[in-house]
Amino acid sequence: MSAPEKADPKIKLRDVPHKPGVYLMRDRFNRVIYVGKARDLRKRVGQYFMPSRAMRADIKTRALLDAIWDFEWHLAGSEPEALLLEGRLIKEFRPRYNVSFRDDKRFLMVKVDMADAWPRFRLSRFKKEDNARYFGPFAHAGPLRQTLNFMRKRFGVLTFGRGTPSGRELKSSTYQVPMKLADITAEQYRERIEQACEFLAGQSKELLQTLEDEMRKAATALDFERAADLRNMLDDLRKTTKPMARFTRDQRNRLGVTSTLNPVADLAALGEALSLGAPPRRMECFDISNISTTHIVASMVCFVDGKPANQLYRRFRIRTVAGQDDFASMAEVVRRRYARVLREASAECGMRNAESPDAPADERIEFSPEYSQEDTADAVRRIHSALRIPHSALPDLVIVDGGKGQLSSACRELQRLGLHDLPIVGLAKEFEEIHRPGRAQPLILPHDCGALKMLQRIRDEAHRFANGYHQLLMKRRIAESLLDDCPGVSESRKKLLLQKFGSVARLRRASVEDIAATEGISAKLAQQVATFLAERA
Repeated sequence: MSAPEKADPKIKLRDVPHKPGVYLMRDRFNRVIYVGKARDLRKRVGQYFMPSRAMRADIKTRALLDAIWDFEWHLAGSEPEALLLEGRLIKEFRPRYNVSFRDDKRFLMVKVDMADAWPRFRLSRFKKEDNARYFGPFAHAGPLRQTLNFMRKRFGVLTFGRGTPSGRELKSSTYQVPMKLADITAEQYRERIEQACEFLAGQSKELLQTLEDEMRKAATALDFERAADLRNMLDDLRKTTKPMARFTRDQRNRLGVTSTLNPVADLAALGEALSLGAPPRRMECFDISNISTTHIVASMVCFVDGKPANQLYRRFRIRTVAGQDDFASMAEVVRRRYARVLREASAECGMRNAESPDAPADERIEFSPEYSQEDTADAVRRIHSALRIPHSALPDLVIVDGGKGQLSSACRELQRLGLHDLPIVGLAKEFEEIHRPGRAQPLILPHDCGALKMLQRIRDEAHRFANGYHQLLMKRRIAESLLDDCPGVSESRKKLLLQKFGSVARLRRASVEDIAATEGISAKLAQQVATFLAERA
C-alpha cells in the first residue's frame, strides 16, 4: 500500500486559527509521532515549516521535521485545557518524539465521597466507579492545592485524611479547619460540603468578587503585602474553578471537536435537535433512587438558561408504590409535581380575584381548564404572565431518567392533568438514547454534541441529588435505630425525643435536665438515655 500524498503545509496553515489548542504531527504511515500544545496554533505550527528551523535544530528535532508528512489540530477553550488534552493524547498515542506525559502519572482530580458521614476532599489521580463525586482533572497542581487550602478555611471542610474525624479533629480549631467540628452536626457539615462542591464546580463568581474587593481595599490602604497575597490567591482560584472542556471520542474512535460549557449554544442546539421551536429556557429533570426498598426517593432538579437553579430543586419520598417499581414511582412523582403546580396556579388566580372583587370582567383572571378549550399549560403560563411572575412554574422541557417505560408512565400522568403538549423526553443511560413520545426509534446524538451534553449535565445532577437524599435518609435511620436498643425507650418515647431534638446527634449533646423536660420522660429515664448515648459516642 502506497503512502498518501504529502500535504502542502503552506496551504493547510491558512485554515489553522490563532487560538489555543493541540496539534498532532503524523508520518507517511499516518502514525502520530508528536503531540504538542500551543497558545496560538497558527504561530506554533507554522514554526515547524520555516526553513531556518531545520538549520538551527538539534539532531532529534531535525529527524522529527524530516518525518512530518501531515498534521492536524484541535481547538481548546484555554491553555490549561490544551495541556490536559495534550497529556491525554500523548498517553493514548505514545508518540516516539514526545518525552513528557509518557509515564502512567495522571493529572490530579479531587474526590469527595458523599457516602461518608463526614465527607472529605481528597486528591486522586484515578477515577473509580465508586459513586463518589470527582472534580477535574486539573492542569496545575500548585493552584489546586492552594484552592483546597482556601476551601478548608472558608467553608470549614476536611481536605485530607479519611474516615470519621478523630477526637482531635472534632475538638481542635487549628487542626484541619479553623472552626470546631464538634459544634455542628453531620447534617450541618454536609451543607458545608455542598457549598464547597458548588464552588469547586465553578459557581464561584460572588466569592471571587468578594476577594477582589478585599484586594482593592488592601491596596488602597497601602497594605501591599496583603493585596499581593489576595492577588495570588485569586489567580490560583480562577485557574482551578474555571469551567473546563471535556474531550470525547465519537463512534469511530476519532477525537471530537472540543465542547466547552456554553449554555446558550447548547440550549440552542437542544431546541433544534428536539424541534422545540426555541431553546428550552427552563428544564426539569426527574430521577428515581431505589437502592434499597427501605427508602425509595426521587429528585427533581431545575436548570434555568442552562444553569442549575438550586432553589427550585425538589425531593420526594415515594408514598404509594410498594417495592422497587421505577415506572410507578416515576408516575407518582410527575403526578405530584405538576398537580401541585396546577393547584398553586388556581390558588394564585383566586387570591388575585378576591383582592379585586369589583374589577371588570375583562380584568379578572379565570382558570378552569377542565371547562375550557384552552390548553392547561397555556392557561398556567397566561396566569403567571398576568400576575407578572418572571418565569412560569411549568418548564419548557421535562426530562425523565430512563427509557420508554419511564417516559410512558410520565406521559400518562401529564395527559391526565391536561398537560398534553408539555414537551417531554426520556434519556436512557446505557447508550444515551433520547426517547420521545410517539416515536418508535430513539434519537441518537453525537457524543460531542452540545445538546446531548446539556441533557447529560441535568440528568447527572438529578441522579446526584436523588442519591444524596437517599443516603441522608439511610444515615438518619441508622442513627435513630440506636434508641431502639436503649432500655426503657419505647417507640412512642423515641418519636417524642426525636420530635423535640430533631436527631440523635442533638439528643446526645443535650443535658439530662433538657431530656427530662420531654413529655413522658422521667428524670431516671433521662439519665439512662444520656448514659446510653455517651457510651456509644
